[in-house]
Amino acid sequence: MEKGTQKYRHSGLKLTPQRLAILAYLEGNKDHPSADDIYKGVSRKFPTMSLATVYNTLETLKQRGLVRELTMDPYKMRFDPQTTPHHHLICTDCRKIIDIHTKFKISLPEVEGEGFEIIGNHIEFYGRCSNCRNKK
Repeated sequence: MEKGTQKYRHSGLKLTPQRLAILAYLEGNKDHPSADDIYKGVSRKFPTMSLATVYNTLETLKQRGLVRELTMDPYKMRFDPQTTPHHHLICTDCRKIIDIHTKFKISLPEVEGEGFEIIGNHIEFYGRCSNCRNKK
C-alpha cells in the first residue's frame, strides 16, 4: 500500500494504523462496501476499533474527495473508492453494484435546465444480474 499511502499523505490525512487498515480495505475494492462491511473486514486485524472510527474516517475521506458516498441502496449507505466520474448497474434482487465507465452524452433543453450549469452526471441502471436471473 506504499504507493497508495502517498496519495493519502499528500491530502493531509493523518495516517493512523486504523486509517491505514481502512484505506487498505478500500484500495481497489469494487464491491461498494458499507461502513459495516468495512468495519467487519478491518476489525479482524484491529479488534478494538469501533464502528465510529470507520464512520469518522469515511466522513473525512468523503470531505477530501477520496471516497464517494453512494445513496442508491435504500438499505445501507455504501462507499466507492473510485472517485473518477462513472455510472452504476444495480441488481434489484441482490443489491450488487457494478461500475460502468461508458460516457453518455446528455443535454437538457434550456427550458428544463432552468439555466442550471451542469458540471457532471451520474446514471443508475437497475435490473437483475446474471446470478439472480439464473436463480429464477
